Amino acid sequence: MQKQRSLLALILVLVITAIIVLVQIPIRLGLDLQGGAQLTIQINTTEEITEITAEQLAAVKTVIEGRVNALGVSESVVQTVGKDQLLVQLPGVNDPQQAERVLGGTAQLDFLNQKIGTEAQLPVEQQVLQQLQLNQEVLRNNGDGDAIAENQAAINRSNQAILELFESSGLTGKNLQDARPQPLQTGGAWEVAIRFDSEGAQKFAELTKNIAGTGRSIGIFLDNLLISAPSVAARYAENGISGGAAVITGNFDAESAYEFAAQLRGGSLPLPVEIVENRTVGATLGRDSIQRSIYAAVVGLILVLIFMVLYYRLPGIIANIALSIYALLTIAAFAFLGVTLTLPGIAGFILSIGMAVDANVLIFERTREELRAGKTLYRSVESGFYRAFSSILDATVTTLIACAVLFWLGSGLVKGFAVTLGIGVGISMFTAVTCSRTLMLVTVLGLPGVRQKPELFCPNLPTQ
Repeated sequence: MQKQRSLLALILVLVITAIIVLVQIPIRLGLDLQGGAQLTIQINTTEEITEITAEQLAAVKTVIEGRVNALGVSESVVQTVGKDQLLVQLPGVNDPQQAERVLGGTAQLDFLNQKIGTEAQLPVEQQVLQQLQLNQEVLRNNGDGDAIAENQAAINRSNQAILELFESSGLTGKNLQDARPQPLQTGGAWEVAIRFDSEGAQKFAELTKNIAGTGRSIGIFLDNLLISAPSVAARYAENGISGGAAVITGNFDAESAYEFAAQLRGGSLPLPVEIVENRTVGATLGRDSIQRSIYAAVVGLILVLIFMVLYYRLPGIIANIALSIYALLTIAAFAFLGVTLTLPGIAGFILSIGMAVDANVLIFERTREELRAGKTLYRSVESGFYRAFSSILDATVTTLIACAVLFWLGSGLVKGFAVTLGIGVGISMFTAVTCSRTLMLVTVLGLPGVRQKPELFCPNLPTQ
């Protein structure tokens, strides 16, 4: 009995924690619920590049994601469609034309020369920008739209202040032929190797000669945003870095090195893009979708609760309490994990409710079988959970495998469905084998009047 009380206390703590999470963290809504803009971007070939490779597509996607972040849009989605298109979803964006102007331009990569006398000012401006970016992440997690827009304006001003510390060197992304991440021989660190064409090699040598040993940096800007500011060693002060090849070192690990190289390649690729579709999802459609989904979920849940009480009696009441706890914990998990809720996501949640009910049905039917076999109420409850556990576990594992496959192979809304279903199924197993079991055993062991009334669990029992 002491063990059951401890589990009951744990369940109570989880319920209180879930309520606090829901009060403090709002649930994120996707494009189909919140409304916004959806753009399809076509990546075109050129005379030099007649076929778009997967690597080039990924590089362009990196550039587009950076531009989306500059818009200050939370919960945006950028994904590839086929071999030459990108799908961009911008929840809450009311001016799709602005988004089109920002996303549809050609990426511009520049290697700029830091101005003399700005050596002390640059690290200060970078620290200010870093703090503003950290604040933006916090604000996006909290879902404060006005504060996000205000902080994004401060980020834009900070980026502009950094840009003004540099001047043109004539070296741009069109001169960059390649950028590749490569590991260093020791320490597990990485660097990025770059290579210029002949014209770029001359300009790069002149640029590195001017700043070598001065404490100033080469400003590598993508769409006027600083992505790196490497310095040049004093030994290159006489001739600069010649040959058109160099390496950029820093605090790179494998992931950051690949990302930085992709940014460089994306800015240097002469791949024009155009917006082939710009569709607006209205807020009215989102509200209607939410209302209908809520109505469907509430009506379905009420019917299930009524059925459980009428058919299973006292266990049905216990199951309803467990289902209510399940719903609360699942929604709190969505908010805490930052799940973006979409219509398919709601469908996955509703489907997981059905699986939670199914787990309780298995348990109760096994309990009834034990009672009809003549066992005591306590032994029947214990045996019912024990016999039903393997079936519940099999159903949960197979569903989670299906969710993993959908998440791995799917994209966009399909992934949202897989995530919500997977989280719901995992929590449903916990509530079925923990909440339902604990509540039933506490009822049987703690209420002496219940022990002598097995008909509360199974009507029409055969007389002994």
